[in-house]
Order: sequence, then C-alpha cells, then structure tokens
Amino acid sequence: MSTSLNAARRAGDLAAASGEVADVLVIGLGVTGAGVALDAAARGLKVTAIDAHDLAFGTSRWSSKLVHGGLRYLASGQVDVARESAIERGILMTRTAPHLTRRMPFVLPLTPLVSRRSELLTGIGLRAGDLLRMSAGTPRGVLPGPSRLSAAATLRTAPVLRPAGLRGGLLSWDGQLHDDARLVTAIARTAAGHGARIITRCRALEATGEGVRVRDELTGAEHDLRARRVVNAAGVWAGSLVPGVTLRPSRGTHLVLDGLVFGGMRTGMHLPIPGTLNRFALVLPQDDGRVYVGLTDEPVDDIPDVPTAPESDIGFLLDLLGTVLDVPVRRSDVLGAFAGLRPLLDAEGTTADISRRHAVLKSPEGIVTVVGGKLTTYRRMAEDTVDALGLTATPSPTASLPLVGAASLGELARIKAPSRLVRRYGAEASAMAELAASDPSLLEPIVTGRPHLRIEWAWAVRHEGALDPTDLVDRRTRLGLSDADRARALPLARAYF
Repeated sequence: MSTSLNAARRAGDLAAASGEVADVLVIGLGVTGAGVALDAAARGLKVTAIDAHDLAFGTSRWSSKLVHGGLRYLASGQVDVARESAIERGILMTRTAPHLTRRMPFVLPLTPLVSRRSELLTGIGLRAGDLLRMSAGTPRGVLPGPSRLSAAATLRTAPVLRPAGLRGGLLSWDGQLHDDARLVTAIARTAAGHGARIITRCRALEATGEGVRVRDELTGAEHDLRARRVVNAAGVWAGSLVPGVTLRPSRGTHLVLDGLVFGGMRTGMHLPIPGTLNRFALVLPQDDGRVYVGLTDEPVDDIPDVPTAPESDIGFLLDLLGTVLDVPVRRSDVLGAFAGLRPLLDAEGTTADISRRHAVLKSPEGIVTVVGGKLTTYRRMAEDTVDALGLTATPSPTASLPLVGAASLGELARIKAPSRLVRRYGAEASAMAELAASDPSLLEPIVTGRPHLRIEWAWAVRHEGALDPTDLVDRRTRLGLSDADRARALPLARAYF
C-alpha cells in the first residue's frame, strides 16, 4: 500500500532523496515534524523528512495522551491558545483521527484542599471551556458538558477517593488519544501516502537554508540532501541545529501504575496541586489496564536522548495521590515512570507560566524553525510553518484530511476484528484480521497477561517503519512503559528482525 513504511522503502527513499532537490526538507519526525511533512506533501510539494532515531522518538511519545481543549490556558488568560486547542481537538476527534481518540470523563474531587473560591472559579472555567467546545463546532454527542456531582456520586465514579471531608466533585470531559506515538505514526504514513519520503535513522549533521548533511545511522554513510526550504522541527534539540534559537525545556513526569490500584476505575481525575490556584495533576486510565499519573513541570538544563524521571518527581506525584486517596500508593506500586521535555521558548517566569503558543522563526541562513505549542495543535503548527515557507502551493487541506485508518464510529463498529485493533488501527484492523486468518497465532498476546497482540508487531515491521526491537517495544506497542513488561518483551521482539 502507498502508505506503508518499511526497511525497503526507507532505503529507496534515502537513495532517491540523495539525487534530487526537494521542495521541503523536514528535520524531526515527532508530531510537529510529521505534521509539517503531511501538510507540505498534501499541498503537492516534494517532501523529504528525516529523524536521527525513530518516529515519535522524543517528546511526542511522552505526553499525557490528551487531546485537550485548553482549559488551563483559559485560566491564565490565553484565550486565543485555548480556542485554538478546542478547534484542533474537534478536528482530531470528528474528522482526521476519530479512530485514535475517545472522550474521557474527569472528576475534580472537592476535598478540603479545594476552597470554595477555587471550586467556584474552576466551575466557571469548565463552563467557559464548554462554550469553547461549542464555538469550535464540536458536537455535544462527542464531548458532553460539565456538571456537579454529589459526594455519593463522586465516590461511585472514583471509589478510591477518601470520603472524609469530600463534598462532591466537578465532572468534565476532554479528548484522549489511545496512544500518542500511534498518532505520529499515522501522520507520517499519511504523508508517505501523499509522496513524502519518510526516512528514520538519518541524523542531521549540518543544516543550511539549501540542504542538510546527514548520516545514515544504519550504515554510517553520509549524504547531502538538498531542498528549496529546510524546516527545523527537532523539538528540544532545535537549538543545537540552528544558532539563535533559545529554549527553556521543562520536564513533565508521569507514573505508570496498575489500574487495580485504582479499583479498575475508568474515569480520570484532576488533582489540585497544593499551594496553587489553577494547577492540577492528572490521573489517566488507559485502555490497556494501566493508569498514568502526572505531570510535573520542572526546568531542565541537560537534554538527553531519552530523559529519565528522577525520584524527586516520583515522590512528588505519590505524595499528591496521598492527599486524596483512601488507600496509599507506595513506591513499590510504580510499574514504571516516563518523562518528556517540552520545547518551550525562553521567556521570563517559571516554565509552568510560559505560554504554550507556538512560534515559527526564520534564521539568517534561511532555516525555518518551529517550536513551542503542544501535541493537540500539531496540525495548526504545521500549517503555519508551511505557510511561512513562501512556496507556491495550494492552501492546506489537512483540517479535513483523514489520517491512515480513519473512519466514522459507525463504520468502526462494523469491523470484524478484535476491539483492541479497531481502537488502535481503525479501518486497517480489517486487513490485520485478514493477515491473522492465515496464521491464528498472530492474535495471541505478545506477553502473557497483557493485551498487546503479535499481529501488531508483524504489522509494524511491514507497514509502520519499525526497524529494530526497540521500535516495536517502546513506540509501536508501548510495552516498554512498564519496566517488567519491557524486560519480557524485548527478547521476543528480536525474532522479528
């Protein structure tokens, strides 16, 4: 299929890209870079997009997995940012990726730590967020409106809460991705379907406004890739490629817990952070039985390839859970932890206060850099970036362009395939079920006791650009988010290469 990414296509694309001049060369294949590649290719431009590692290797796989409507930005007065988030959330949930998203209920428990004033202000904010949903054109059937719950109803929703002093809860709804790395993969494959050359394991060594010197990380060979325009979408590494781009990265840490710790609850929670008025941590149930708890917002100086969650962050989040839960969550309950680095533009104030607006910058050498922003608004960031290139092209069609696998909820309900495949692959689940019909073992779990299926790895190697075992474990199925699951899965993944 034209959207397939695999080792053979990568080799052919790299060879072809070395002998041509692209219209646009994108450095970075996180959600922003993949989005730029899709936007440009969908406008009919010739595109090459590279990454030193894998699809969604950096920040894009370390998010809260939310497609959110910008409630936090309303609280800080960034109405334009909040409205942009609400619009892009609606586009993802109703047009471009309904198969990768779902609505998620959240309850804010009104514990003694939440003052009456904070309750009032948060309630006003939730109603304002619902008005943004309405103005963005997202139907009520996709995202219901907010409401207030009694203490009894709040405990039915979240039985793990401490009942003492609980006076009720505020219920709201937002969007959630089944998997942020899957979104990036779908964007990159959709770009490939429009002719973009998607080349992973291809490191940018030196960039100018006319091209990039790269090294093939699989062979060590170096190539000169030429282009009319070069886009730096390297996220937190953007400043190392283009002088003058100054970032203040912040670290967001999440814990990975077994859902049984929370009684199998399916409702998310907003947890007030003591000493603040409008900052909350999140409890995020996942469709694989895990629960993520996050996130922190701490400035960092070092930018490793794979950031780690320090014990101070883990302790902070466990202590925060202790303020509201009736049963203690101990360090031994933590199955894993992950940390992502936000590529924030340097500005005064704490990293928590820096605007999440994105910026498109042009260097004296002619390289266009896109930084800031957030996962939910990747499409708008990409559109603005391609607009800024000054190339003759059609207007962006991506607001109505379905990603690979997209289908209506009605169509998805009629697909005869395991529900996990439908949730994560959408319409492609039919083809996966057909492939498994010739080898029923492909529908067996990869790791006993976990829902991930062997067909997911086979599909990733054939169609999703997986080139080594870590691609399968850490980004195509996310088994690597639990330390124990990763240890069991990694040896099994080696058999696919």
